[in-house]
Amino acid sequence: MRLRVRRVGMQQKLGKWSLRFTEAPFILESSSVVGTKEADGPLGGLFDIVGKDDRFGQNTWEKAESSMQRDALTMALGKAHLDASDMDYVFAGDLLGQSMATTFGVENFRIPWFGVYGACSTCGESLSLAAAFVAAGYARHAVAVTSSHFGSAEKQFRFPNQYANQRPVSATWTVTGSAAFIVGSGAGGNEIQAVCDNADSISRKVQIEGITTGVVVDYGIKDAMNMGAAMAPAACELIVNHLSDFGRKASYYDRIVTGDLGSVGQKILIDLCRQKGVDISKNHEDCGMKMFDATNQNTGSGGSGCACSATVLSAYYLPKLRSGELKRILFVPTGALLSPVSFNEGESVPGIAHGVVLEAVI
Repeated sequence: MRLRVRRVGMQQKLGKWSLRFTEAPFILESSSVVGTKEADGPLGGLFDIVGKDDRFGQNTWEKAESSMQRDALTMALGKAHLDASDMDYVFAGDLLGQSMATTFGVENFRIPWFGVYGACSTCGESLSLAAAFVAAGYARHAVAVTSSHFGSAEKQFRFPNQYANQRPVSATWTVTGSAAFIVGSGAGGNEIQAVCDNADSISRKVQIEGITTGVVVDYGIKDAMNMGAAMAPAACELIVNHLSDFGRKASYYDRIVTGDLGSVGQKILIDLCRQKGVDISKNHEDCGMKMFDATNQNTGSGGSGCACSATVLSAYYLPKLRSGELKRILFVPTGALLSPVSFNEGESVPGIAHGVVLEAVI
């Protein structure tokens, strides 16, 4: 066993884009809820709750999405042995107009709510805000929640499901699901934290070491069926800015994990990063490519939606950090900032990405 020891000091602002929490908050618990298609994918056995059908006992797609949020938040609280009254804030949002799925999903918990919209990057944005509030001492516990639903997203952004339109290879499949993350305070001011490199017998916790906030990046993409191309430039800028602020190389991370670029967007991202002198080809993975078997499930380039990165983080990556299989990852959910109005008016599809540094510690 080899331990690297760091002293915990004051919170730091790094460069223009980043914060490093030297009093780092922890992801205490999380939960994941998915639909039937997601359960049939490669990660199907890892999710906490699988719906018997994609309506989750409701009569509309939108109500189903709210139901998933309630289930995810309830389960995460139960895992952490906490009540809704223990939560100081909830940071939550979805893809629908005025975050309607979240409005009805979190209303009965009576937790002070900050509504968040980052499109499919909402998990990264809500985790960033929850971590910042806890690290700054404004909250002891905060919860980040998000969701998406294939049916509600198709109805709002593309075509009615009954239309049966053909989907190009570049298209992604909106994940039906929800995830919730309980963020809590970590070590005190002058205590010592040990970052575990290899100690199989030691129980690990996952801390949010820092965050990097993205900016809107617009390459003029207007194809709503190629979200990977729209979001990849924002992911590239986030990764490059993050590495510059933290003074790190891409190889510092076991994985650099994007949210839902899919196979098309992944190729674009790797090429864009190389043009900026950063090679992520050896340690990059994408949640959208993890979620589905694109060949056998007919999901095009991969998965997308707020729930894509959120459920894969909860069910797949956090357990790998806790087990010690992974030591640190840069989690980079990506979002396409379009609306039905902007698309119908011929506007381009800008992208956004948010970075969260997750590290296994003892």
